[in-house]
Amino acid sequence: MNASPAPARAVRLPASRKREDIEQRCINAIRALTMDAVERANSGHPGTPMALAPAAFVLWTRFLRHSPRNPEWPDRDRFVLSCGHASMQLYALLHLTGYDLRLEELVRFRQFGSRTPGHPERGVTPGVETTTGPLGQGLGNGVGMAIAERFLAQHFNRPGYPIVDHRVWVLASDGDIMEGVASEGASLAGHLRLGKLNVIYDDNRITIEGPTALAFSEDVGRRFEAYGWHVERVEDGNDLEAVARALRAAQTEVKRPSLIVLRTEIAYPAPTKRNSAEAHGAPLGADEVRHTKEIMGWPVDRPFHVPDDVLRFMCGAASVGERQEGAWRRLFAEYARAHPQLAADYERWLKGSLPDGWDAELPVFRAADGAVATREASGKALNALAKNIPNILGGSADLGPSNNTVLRGAGDFAPDSAGRNLHFGVREHAMGACLNGMAAHGGVRPYGGTFLIFTDYMRPAIRLAAMMELPVIYVGTHDSIGLGEDGPTHQPIEQLASLRAIPNLVVIRPADATETVEAWRVALERREGPVLLALTRQKVPVIDRSRFAPASGLRRGAYVLADPPSGVPEVILIGTGSEVHIALEAWERLTQRGIAARVVSMPSWELFEAQPLEYRAAVLPPAVTARMAIEAGSSFGWARYVTEHGATLTIDRFGASAPAGVLFKEFGFTPERVVAAVEPLLKRR
Repeated sequence: MNASPAPARAVRLPASRKREDIEQRCINAIRALTMDAVERANSGHPGTPMALAPAAFVLWTRFLRHSPRNPEWPDRDRFVLSCGHASMQLYALLHLTGYDLRLEELVRFRQFGSRTPGHPERGVTPGVETTTGPLGQGLGNGVGMAIAERFLAQHFNRPGYPIVDHRVWVLASDGDIMEGVASEGASLAGHLRLGKLNVIYDDNRITIEGPTALAFSEDVGRRFEAYGWHVERVEDGNDLEAVARALRAAQTEVKRPSLIVLRTEIAYPAPTKRNSAEAHGAPLGADEVRHTKEIMGWPVDRPFHVPDDVLRFMCGAASVGERQEGAWRRLFAEYARAHPQLAADYERWLKGSLPDGWDAELPVFRAADGAVATREASGKALNALAKNIPNILGGSADLGPSNNTVLRGAGDFAPDSAGRNLHFGVREHAMGACLNGMAAHGGVRPYGGTFLIFTDYMRPAIRLAAMMELPVIYVGTHDSIGLGEDGPTHQPIEQLASLRAIPNLVVIRPADATETVEAWRVALERREGPVLLALTRQKVPVIDRSRFAPASGLRRGAYVLADPPSGVPEVILIGTGSEVHIALEAWERLTQRGIAARVVSMPSWELFEAQPLEYRAAVLPPAVTARMAIEAGSSFGWARYVTEHGATLTIDRFGASAPAGVLFKEFGFTPERVVAAVEPLLKRR
C-alpha cells in the first residue's frame, strides 16, 4: 500500500538568499531615490550615485562606524563624498540609516532652503562632514582628517584606552583623481603613511565630455602605489563580497593609506544611458527612469518609494551605532577616572575652547627696540601661544623658516611621529585642503603659511573654509613689493583685494609688531571662519604707543592712531600694514605745517565693517571727505572708504625687481608723496 503524499509546504529560502534579496532591495532603494530626486529637480547627477550604490551600501552597513542619532560622536569614522556631484547618494544613505533627514527633504533636492543642496554642505545637512563639489578638495580634506586623527591619538591614547581610533573613508571619482589638489594630497598621505585613510576610487571611465580616454589614460592604481599607498582592485562594482573583501583589506592595512580601484558602470542598471556621458550630469528622463525601475523590480508609479523592510534593515545602522558609541562612552568614562586631566583636555580641545592664560606669554615690542618685520613678530607670537595651546599645529609649503611658522621644540609630524610641525612640501593646494580637513575633524587649531602671492594656489580651499566657517589660520608673508628683489612674480598686487572679496574671510594686515600680536589674539579667538594674516618680509618701525593709540584697536578693524593736536581733522590718511608708518611720517610733517590730519590704521576691512555704524562714523567722519588710502596693493575696493574728494596711493600695475627701499621710492610710497597729495585734496572739498 502506497503511503499518502506529504502535505505541501511553503518553500523557504536559505538565510543567505534572504539577505541577498534585502541587500539588493536596499541598493535599489538608493538608486531609485537618486533617480526620483534628480528627475523632480530636473537637475543633478544620477549616474555616479547609481553606480556606487553597492559599494556605498556595503561601506555604510558593514564597515562605517557612525551613530545616526548622534552625528557628532567624537570617535565616529569620517565619511567624505569627494565627488560631491553624487550628493543624492549621500542624502539617500543619511535618510535610510536614520539621520535627521526626512524624506520630504529628498523630495526638495536642490530647492531653495532645503537640507539637500546640489552638493553636500557642512552645517546644512546632518552627517555631512565637509563641503564638497570642487573636485579633489574632499580627498585633500580626508588627508587632513587623517592627520588630525593621528595627532589626537598620539596625544591622548593610553594603554588600554584607545579613545581616538577611527578611520577616514573617502569616495572619489575620476574627476577628483585628475585634479592636482588630489595628487598633492595623495603624495603627502603616502609619505606620511596615513594608515587610517581609505579612498574608494570610482573608476567608471566617464566624464561630462565623454570617455575619460579623451584626456586620461594613466594607471591610477600604479600611480598611487608609487605614492606609497596600498592598492586593492575590484573589477565589478556590483559584486558585494568582492567590495567587502577590498574594504576589509584596507581596514586591516595600518601602515599605508589604501586606495580601492572600483570598476563600475555609470547609471547601472539603466538600459540605454548606462555607461554613457548622458547619465553624468542630467536627469535620465521619465522613460529611462521607468525602464530602469522595471529592471530593478521597483514600483514605477510610486516616486520616492521606500519599502518598510528596506527602512528597517538600513536603520539597523542606528542601533549598531548606538552600541558602538555606548561602548566608547563607557571606555571614556573609565579613561576619565584614570586620566582626569587628559580627559578634560580632550573635551576642551573638541569644544575649541582656549585654556586659561592662553595669551599670557605673548611678546611685547617697544619702539626703542628697533624695527621688526611683522613676519618675525608673528613667529614669536605663534611660538608663545603654542606653549599654552598644545593643540595648535601646522606648517608651511616648504617656507617655514621664511614664514616664521616653525614651532620650536614641538617635533615634526612625520611617517613615524606626530609632532606639531607639518611639512607640507611645495604643495599649497594640498595644504589648504588639509587644513580644512583638520579643522572639520575637530580637536586641533590648524595654521598654514606661504608667501601671500601663493595664496592664489590655495584660493579654492580658502573659499571653502570661509563657506564652512572653519577656524583655519593662514600666514601670508612677503605681502607687497616690499619683498624686493624676487620681483613681480612674487610681489602681490591684486591678492589683498581678491582675498577681501571672499565672504566670511577675515584678512588682517598689521602695521607693526604690536598689531601683529593683537592679530594673533583675534585669529585664535575667532571660531566662525578663517583668518588670514598678511605680513611683511621687510622690517617696519614699531609704533611708539606712548605717543599713539594702543594696538588693541586692531580688534575693531580700524582705529584712530593719531589726531591733530587740536580741532577737527581736515584730512584723513588711511594706512594698512607697512604703509602705516609712512602715513605717520606724513602726519608729522602735516602737523608742522598746521594742517589738521588724522591717521587711521585699518588692518582689517572685515572687522571694521562688523562694527556699529556709530563707531565707523567716529573713525571716518562722513563730513571729512578729504581722505587718502595708502596701501602697496591694488586700488580695487578702496572706493568704499575714499570718496570722490579723496585719493589712493596704491599700485595698479605689477611690481619690479629691486631692493625694497628702492621700490617704495620708485612707486611713490614716501611721506613726501603723501604730503604733496594732501593740498590738492583739501582744495577739492
